[in-house]
Amino acid sequence: MDLELGGKVVLVTGGSEGLGAAVARRLIREGAKVALCARGAERLEATAAALRAEGGDVLTVQADVSRAWEVEHFVDAAHARFGRIDALVNNAGAAAARPFASVSDAEWEADLQLKVFAAIRASRQALPFLKESGSAAIVNVLAIAAKTPGANSTPSSVSRAAGLALTKALSKELGPHGIRVNAVLVGIIESGQWVRRAQEVGKPVESFQQEMARHAGIPLGRVGKAEEFADTVAFLLSPRGGYISGAAINVDGGLSTVV
Repeated sequence: MDLELGGKVVLVTGGSEGLGAAVARRLIREGAKVALCARGAERLEATAAALRAEGGDVLTVQADVSRAWEVEHFVDAAHARFGRIDALVNNAGAAAARPFASVSDAEWEADLQLKVFAAIRASRQALPFLKESGSAAIVNVLAIAAKTPGANSTPSSVSRAAGLALTKALSKELGPHGIRVNAVLVGIIESGQWVRRAQEVGKPVESFQQEMARHAGIPLGRVGKAEEFADTVAFLLSPRGGYISGAAINVDGGLSTVV
């Protein structure tokens, strides 16, 4: 299926590895132009080099999206380079789940800055350019805990729930401007954090992920592939998903207890 993304300009936050890099790779293969930001310059440039080796037109901006001026600079740099912005993937974030009483005010604030305010600021800064596109899209990358928060899941579950509300609110407000807004809620997907966790406990990544799948009770019996997540995001960004807006789609192998 041709996703009709050729020539489109897509911004991806947290694009240096894992899910963000997988999305960028999928978009490049569809002919889109991609702007990536992340905190780690070395990893960001390595990802960009690999994408350029595949013929991709890629801009990289080192940025910490929890800082307002840095995320705003990223958006403006992308527009200055490409002359347009057609889509935004708010992907930056890291898992943070602990007992409620152990989370300090500073940790709450840091999580909200990274997961909520970063998406707010990137969306707001990109909004004038998205309106000019005529057929634009935003995808907010969240987690299934946004719908089904459990014990010991703060602060992430609360931040992700706020992202879910933001998605629905923006879909209502921006729809008349031709901007679709959706969320993808991930379960347990291959990512750099799980590779690092496996290394910390001294286990091969594959066997570590198999144990995770069994322990979590994933109905499909395995951890998700980053490429499967990227396929979903690319479809939602594309004209092929042109009548989908305000949706929150689980990519979790059936793990979530709600639709």
